[in-house]
Formats: sequence, C-alpha cells, structure tokens
Amino acid sequence: MPELTRAQRAELAALREMPDATIDTTDIAPLDDAFWARAVRNPFYRPTKQATTVRIDADVLAWLKADGRGYQTRLNAILRRAMLEALKS
Repeated sequence: MPELTRAQRAELAALREMPDATIDTTDIAPLDDAFWARAVRNPFYRPTKQATTVRIDADVLAWLKADGRGYQTRLNAILRRAMLEALKS
C-alpha cells in the first residue's frame, strides 16, 4: 500500500474525532431478521492456505490417502467441520 498523504492523514484524524451521533446513517438499510435469514457467506471468500508439518498416525494417513489424490483437501475439510462444530458450543 502506498503511504498516506498529509491530507489523507488529516482527514482520517478528523473522522476519528467525529462523534458517532454526527454520522448520517439514514441511507443504510436496516438489517432486520429477514435480511439475516437470506444472508449467505461471501461465495468468493477463500481462506489463505499455510504450509505446515503435522505428525499423523500412519493408519490415519493411509485412510486419508486411500481415496487417492486430494487427501490434504479431505484432511482440511475434516478439520474445518470439527472447528465449526467446536465454535457452535
């Protein structure tokens, strides 16, 4: 990202000092229950991948690899399901 100009920094400082009550939000539609009932996660979002080393029991790795290519993707899907389930509780 390019460095902010002096004018941009001044504008941000002025916005930071502005009380919330003075911000005009009349053009923002209300987010009611009907909106959230139709809401979907951003379909274009892709989490970034990070390379790591993990020690896995040999039989678990053999089971993952038994279906052929894509075992790392399957492992990630299993871990993601477990993470989302844990976050629910």
